[in-house]
Amino acid sequence: MVNISKFVQDHYSSEDFSHLHWTGNFQDYVDIVTKNPQVCRNSFQRVHDMIMSFGTSQYTEYKKEITRYHFFDDPVEKGKDAIFGIDVHLMKLVNFFKSAAAGYGTEKRVLLLHGPVGSAKSSIARLLKKGLEYYSKTDEGALYTYEWYDANESDILGGAKVFPCPMHEDPIKLVPLDARKKLLEEFNANNDGHRINVKGEVNPACRFIFEQYMIKYDGDWSKVINNHVHVKRLLLSEKDRIGIGTFQPKDEKNQDSTELTGDINYRKIAQYGSDSDPRAFNFDGEFNIANRGIVEFIEMLKLDVAFLYDLLGASQEQSIKPKKFAQTDIDEVILGHTNEPEFKKLQNNEFMEALRDRTVKIDVPYITRLDQEIRIYNKDFNKDTLPVHIAPHTLEMASTWAILTRLEEPKKSDLTAMQKLKLYNGKTLPGYNEDNVKELRKEAVREGLDGISPRYIQDKISNALVKNNQVGCLNPFMVFNELESGLKNHALINSPDKIDHYKELLAITRQEYEDIVKNDVMKAISVDEAAIQTLCANYIDNVKAYTQKEKIRNKYSNKLEDADERFMRSIEEKIDIAESRKDDFRREIMNYIGALAIEGKQFDYKTNERLHRALELKLFEDQKDTIKLTTIISNVVDKATQEKIDVVKSRLIKNFGYCDICATDALNYVASIFAKGDTVAKR
Repeated sequence: MVNISKFVQDHYSSEDFSHLHWTGNFQDYVDIVTKNPQVCRNSFQRVHDMIMSFGTSQYTEYKKEITRYHFFDDPVEKGKDAIFGIDVHLMKLVNFFKSAAAGYGTEKRVLLLHGPVGSAKSSIARLLKKGLEYYSKTDEGALYTYEWYDANESDILGGAKVFPCPMHEDPIKLVPLDARKKLLEEFNANNDGHRINVKGEVNPACRFIFEQYMIKYDGDWSKVINNHVHVKRLLLSEKDRIGIGTFQPKDEKNQDSTELTGDINYRKIAQYGSDSDPRAFNFDGEFNIANRGIVEFIEMLKLDVAFLYDLLGASQEQSIKPKKFAQTDIDEVILGHTNEPEFKKLQNNEFMEALRDRTVKIDVPYITRLDQEIRIYNKDFNKDTLPVHIAPHTLEMASTWAILTRLEEPKKSDLTAMQKLKLYNGKTLPGYNEDNVKELRKEAVREGLDGISPRYIQDKISNALVKNNQVGCLNPFMVFNELESGLKNHALINSPDKIDHYKELLAITRQEYEDIVKNDVMKAISVDEAAIQTLCANYIDNVKAYTQKEKIRNKYSNKLEDADERFMRSIEEKIDIAESRKDDFRREIMNYIGALAIEGKQFDYKTNERLHRALELKLFEDQKDTIKLTTIISNVVDKATQEKIDVVKSRLIKNFGYCDICATDALNYVASIFAKGDTVAKR
């Protein structure tokens, strides 16, 4: 039986609560700022520092240094909204915040994430909002605001004891401008971080209250601050509408600009006697409540023009105009996202030139690298969350097709779309180096902006799981069927030619899977380590004798004989070593072995990928007939053959991630191919 009180005490700390809900007087806050001026950072500085606080790592891609910001792995929620495969674009996003944090001008711009549907624009926005919430609860990300209090419940606060600052402003704003300038110089004198500059006046409600108390105390600022201002820790929260706002387009008849800038509270007019009294105004628009943090505009360019005008002042002037009140200063990141058709409308609308000029567009394309696309689906469909097994290569094949739809056709006749995909994924092809791949990317200007979205792939995998739940294992063919059947009902595909093109790419993907599954079975058959080592030793002995023009002793007859040319060629041909190139290849092998010997190392065939592949193919060719795979589909299998097949199946399960169901399916499928007289593809 659970003792709930003890359970909560064990998992909840009242000390942490007190730390996060710190309160103090104005001098206490000044002491905090003196020690750490970064608590006064503006919103752009805070977002930049929040991203950097999670660390970075570097890697090289196409001779370019790429920075991976670990924040986009979503460490806050252990990868729930992790962003993969678009690090170059995320670097541009972080550079925007870096520039804004330094005050280089981008802090006066609307940040617009632009890309096709399902390309992670919303995920990036969620990450930023979620990250800010988390960061505000850390000591490094702490920020503060203030509230008015009056033990006598005076009329100045409308008869209340406490009146929180409605826009969560920094307490330093209560310092008069002339004195504030000197105070900030003091703070910045020993400041190693961003330069602190708390701009603007307090909001209209706090301005009114401040002036009333100044009148009461004959202009004595110290008495006003010491007697009526409490400073408190500010925790940003989207759910509580503190520092994080979200605005979404709705029916134009039921939405107006007061949702952004606040509205009059008509119930309080009777209390205060006037609708122009700022205490009778609700500063609860999205711009108001998002002050000190971030406001997200969902599908921003679908907003009515009247709302877009509000964005102009909010971005460039960093102020908003509440109804019946003067311009009110704000400090917040304005983040919007939109798709390509809406952005084209903005570009073509000459009346929106001012907004275009105040917008920084960051492209968020689809992923075009296979291993990164696979990570998306591995996150959602993995063995820990599914009741069925997913056969090897299932998610890989779905990802392969998705990326093929996003790639532009290669302009070079000797390059196929599948080869281009593999080049992008880091594979090597004869005649192509990093510079060539970089050039391929440059000439494909729309790559990643068209094609199938990850959302469609996720939906179809889910459908396949539901339909085949009783089978116990999901294989690529089940997913292929769902992907193809869903095309005719795809809401964003209205061209029969495009559907036909996507079906052609699906056929290419099926062929790729056929090659892969044959390769798996081949490896399972030829996985005998001792047999490969024996084969390798025999090959090396013959190559050594050939290159050094020596004889080799026949282990059966004990006679000295010439190197076995037929045997060597039977291996070399497996990896397409031409007759004219055989001497070069053999010398290359011997030179490699010699270099290892000088270093005191022993040769291992696994370190030479081409030779390893050739040996596997040779061993498979020698062994496949003894197993008689084609007998599987005849349902007439003798005991000896069945035992060998069971060994291969167990290897597929143990070494390649198959289960009993999909291992059987793979063997049956490959057997059917051999029954047609097909051969194993050379990969």
